[in-house]
Amino acid sequence: MGETAIQQKRPFGFYVCAIGFTFERCAFYTVKYLVAIWLALEVAKGGLGMSTSAGAAMSGNFVAWTYITPLIGGYVADHWISPRLCVIIGAILMGIGYLCAWQATDTTLIWIMIIFVSIGTGLFKGNISGINGALFHSQEELDSAFSIQYSFVNIGSFIGTTFIVLLARTVSYNFVFLVCGIFLFVDALWFMFGSRFLGNAGKKPFKHDAREYITEDKPKTAKEENKPLTSIEKKRVGAIVLVTFFSIIFWMVWYLTYMPMYFHFGPDFGNNANWMIGSFEVPSSYFDSLNALTCIVLGPILAGVWTKLAKRPQGDLSMFKKTALGMTLLGISFLIMAAADIIRGNGQASLIWIVVVGVLMSLGEMVFSPLGNSFINKFSPAKLLGLLLGLWPLAVFFATKIYPTLFNFLSAQENFALAYGIVGAFVVACGVVLWVMSKGLDNLTNE
Repeated sequence: MGETAIQQKRPFGFYVCAIGFTFERCAFYTVKYLVAIWLALEVAKGGLGMSTSAGAAMSGNFVAWTYITPLIGGYVADHWISPRLCVIIGAILMGIGYLCAWQATDTTLIWIMIIFVSIGTGLFKGNISGINGALFHSQEELDSAFSIQYSFVNIGSFIGTTFIVLLARTVSYNFVFLVCGIFLFVDALWFMFGSRFLGNAGKKPFKHDAREYITEDKPKTAKEENKPLTSIEKKRVGAIVLVTFFSIIFWMVWYLTYMPMYFHFGPDFGNNANWMIGSFEVPSSYFDSLNALTCIVLGPILAGVWTKLAKRPQGDLSMFKKTALGMTLLGISFLIMAAADIIRGNGQASLIWIVVVGVLMSLGEMVFSPLGNSFINKFSPAKLLGLLLGLWPLAVFFATKIYPTLFNFLSAQENFALAYGIVGAFVVACGVVLWVMSKGLDNLTNE
């Protein structure tokens, strides 16, 4: 193991899972943006003419419910159904959901779409990460592998928010939902035919998993699988739950970032920033594209950084320090946003400010997000793997149910810079607190 394992090429099955995420996330992030703008845009421009609060709330609901169901889908894959079958069924259900939105003329079919996509995501998201994690046999490989996987996620997001959303202006908003549905059916076929490259990963429920990086013992007998958790396993589960709590704060603020960019600084609803490059008006969806592009570029870079740090005598930065660093970077992006509003005065902020905010929040995301899956794959008891992989996205459910309310509160404040500056300072403080706590938490998981 060790350095030899790190230097091995990633199996093709890794790319089967990673590209599966590309198709799914392309559709997801396209619809996340589309729902918010479509509901709030004037009818004359092809929207439904509702309020910005309604757009933020519906987009929040779409994201929220797709992040709670992986907890259930993970439990199903832990105990009853092949994770591979879960992934295929999940992709098909998501495709059906987007076809419902294709026919929508009001919010009724949008809610039906949310139901189908949520159930499908529950079966798909955590389980495909679990299958991908099972392809590797050393802890050192996992941070690198999941950082690369995250780049594939963001390739999908970039394609969707840069190119697919433009069809909303040239054809119609509904047509884009049709395209997203087709992507998911293609995704189901891709994974189905690519499963032969996965070896034994995901063939049986995760409780039968005997990953070498969790234990060097022989595969467990049924009697051993039913043993209660050991003391160290309970502490590691507790550490996973604690990091998940901090992730609620992170994701609440991360998703909130998009709302002022759409509705305060964005070209469709405000006049507080200059989105022109020559004669071209940059669509507000390109803020999403900037996030995706930054993550694509950073994925391989951070994968190399984590691999290099892992070879040091003192090892890599701990998950807790990486979480703290990610939160701090996100908080700074809000402070930059507040500064942009102060400097613009009564005029327009430069597009450069928007870019800086986007890059900082994306850097924070890339440090914070993909490592959660890696951390859980490393320290979760095998029989709880799917459940705990579902717990990580559960944090986003709470975050996305909270942030529309926070957005409404902040929108009611007269001083934009002060309101958003306080949010940024709070997140930075959370990052500092977690960094200070990290040594004790490291000892908890490494006993």
